Amino acid sequence: MTKTAAVLGTGLMGSGMARNLAKAGLDVTAWNRTTEKARPLAGDGITVAEDPAEAVTGADVVLTMLFDIDAVADVMGRALPAFGPGTVWIQSGTVGLAGTTRLAELAGQHQVKLVDAPVLGTKQPAEEGKLIVLAGGPADLKDTVTPVFDAIGARTVWVGDRPGDGHRLKLAANAWVLSVTAATAQSIAIADRLGIDPGGFLDVIAGGPLDCDYAQLKGKAMIQDELEPSFGLGGAVKDSALILDAMREAGVDDRLMAAMHDQFAAAETDHGEEDMAAVVHVVTGAH
Repeated sequence: MTKTAAVLGTGLMGSGMARNLAKAGLDVTAWNRTTEKARPLAGDGITVAEDPAEAVTGADVVLTMLFDIDAVADVMGRALPAFGPGTVWIQSGTVGLAGTTRLAELAGQHQVKLVDAPVLGTKQPAEEGKLIVLAGGPADLKDTVTPVFDAIGARTVWVGDRPGDGHRLKLAANAWVLSVTAATAQSIAIADRLGIDPGGFLDVIAGGPLDCDYAQLKGKAMIQDELEPSFGLGGAVKDSALILDAMREAGVDDRLMAAMHDQFAAAETDHGEEDMAAVVHVVTGAH
């Protein structure tokens, strides 16, 4: 039975995930590259470790929520030697298909079982335990990881039994998330530059077949210029590049995603600490 968990990476997503694991009754240890950013978790009964090896010692499951493949590989290179014989690694950071293969090989070198489990959702769903978990891994690990997935998510989708299966669906889903954001920015910009209230665009689609909550959420953030990050521009640039890699490998026409990647990258130049909704500044030409 899964009783102890370690969370490596307590940024926008990881801190909320760690808190929800603790609320579910697990004994949680957390580590972050900048230790001071993890310190507030101690108030929720979470042990804050000074290094990754210390964090994972004695854990039934280890969840990584780090920014990119290099960060995950570096941290796990230090943590994996401290894994117990039955510890399961849940890898939830978005690292792409080649990155997942690299991490699966790293896990194999240490004889550690890996579940590829990226998540759909941003800061608020992570804090509320309402992420959607996209899992790929051996069926015999389900009982071990289910308490973790139930604590951090509203729903778990088991995509397949291979590490990388979760990522395949994650990249397809993130292509949609980025597309909705970029398309909303385009319509907001058109309305604004044509001299009408851009809120009229959100009103006209509201409640109809073209509407979605995400377009309303991001559209209002764009109009009000309230761009505190829930999905940062750096993440949008990284994920769009990973999606492009997957599309090219699969032989899918990549011109639309390439254009969006360029827009998010241009926005990051001046708005790197803001939400990806800041792409609207590029579309309006105001960056």
